[in-house]
Amino acid sequence: MDYKNTNDWLFEITPKNKFFSLNFKEIWQYRDLLMLFVKRDIITVYKQTVLGPLWYLIQPLFTSITFTIIFNNVAGIKTGSIPPFLFNLAGIMVWNYFTACLNGTSDTFKSNAGIFGKVYFPRIITPLSIVISNLVKFGIQFCIFVVFYIFFFCQGADLSLNILVLFFPVLIIFMGILGLGLGMIISSMVTKYRDLNNLVGFGVQLLMYISAVMYPMELIKEKLPKFGWIVQYNPLAYVIETSRYMLLNIGSISILGLVYTMVVTLIVFFIGLLIFNRTEKSFIDTV
Repeated sequence: MDYKNTNDWLFEITPKNKFFSLNFKEIWQYRDLLMLFVKRDIITVYKQTVLGPLWYLIQPLFTSITFTIIFNNVAGIKTGSIPPFLFNLAGIMVWNYFTACLNGTSDTFKSNAGIFGKVYFPRIITPLSIVISNLVKFGIQFCIFVVFYIFFFCQGADLSLNILVLFFPVLIIFMGILGLGLGMIISSMVTKYRDLNNLVGFGVQLLMYISAVMYPMELIKEKLPKFGWIVQYNPLAYVIETSRYMLLNIGSISILGLVYTMVVTLIVFFIGLLIFNRTEKSFIDTV
């Protein structure tokens, strides 16, 4: 056989150079692996802890109590006819899902370098499994919210659901997609800039205070009109404000703000996916 002519080769292995790639068919083919990662994320996190899954409940409850004491009792932030504890719990519950997705996916390459270097599978499965597993945690916290909602309702609190609550799952999905997109961007950058990981936790804490988690958006516009634009341009604030409107029928809903949120979410996700796909081809040399 003449090996001088390269056209005689039956197969030629070359790297994929697609700038954008999201193969849903391939992800579906690896769905069993996806579910395995989801199970791993749920079980192993608290497997060797004393309280186990109770940490899913303790964190939002104590945070809601702290916010109620500091922001409602001390700072005097009013929540109308809604019990302050329930008001804070609704915001914290949604915020926790976003931060769990962001923090979990922002360390994808570094924490899974051993697996990525040994076997092939769609890398997007790893951060995607984190977003799905956090839905289970969110479901547990949502059940706690329902329990306290019924409790305060039986105590005579003026509570009512908005018919738009049927679209509440859509908000959560967009919250997860936004966390996934930002997480993929950070995870890709961490492969080269290790100290960036130290800024994530600090940055998330600062972001919470401009995301209307513990106050209504109208309040910041009224009290600090010069700085209200910071909250208005934060897509997370619209998700949390709309969530409280759906669950507690308090506050307002901005259609323009929601459209802005969805556009920003999709842009961040696509940018994150582009950077993620580019990084996965060479990250093993830098991690």
